[in-house]
Amino acid sequence: MKIKESLLNKCNHAVNDKLETIGTFITSNRASLDQESKSSAGDKHETGRAMLHLEMEKAARQLSETLKMKEILQKIDLGQVSEKVKLGSLIETDQGNFFLSVSIGPLKIEDKTYFAVSTDSPVGRLLLGKETGACVEIGSRKFNVLNIQ
Repeated sequence: MKIKESLLNKCNHAVNDKLETIGTFITSNRASLDQESKSSAGDKHETGRAMLHLEMEKAARQLSETLKMKEILQKIDLGQVSEKVKLGSLIETDQGNFFLSVSIGPLKIEDKTYFAVSTDSPVGRLLLGKETGACVEIGSRKFNVLNIQ
């Protein structure tokens, strides 16, 4: 349970860092957009504004996706035990260890690497609902589920 708690904390930390970065970027771009509005340099001015608007749209999408990740992490109940893989499960396989949460990537806890993957990822979709002893295939790789916590 302690490992799952640590993994969840690391995922939350990574998502909060991402939210902070996106917020800083949006604030900076707003200031740049305000500055561009005060300029009247013709075509160059319009191109600059258009580029800033595109960057703001991209940041807004990233913000939305990251807020969804935060919501998913809040749904994880570490106290709930299941014999089947579900959101919040720690899955040990012969090909690596996975934490079914959000796609953060590799996380190191006590000299072991765990891959934080979402239920929408290829690995996550295949593992979802599986029990200990199950075998899943991704391309040419086979994963045997050894343990679920």
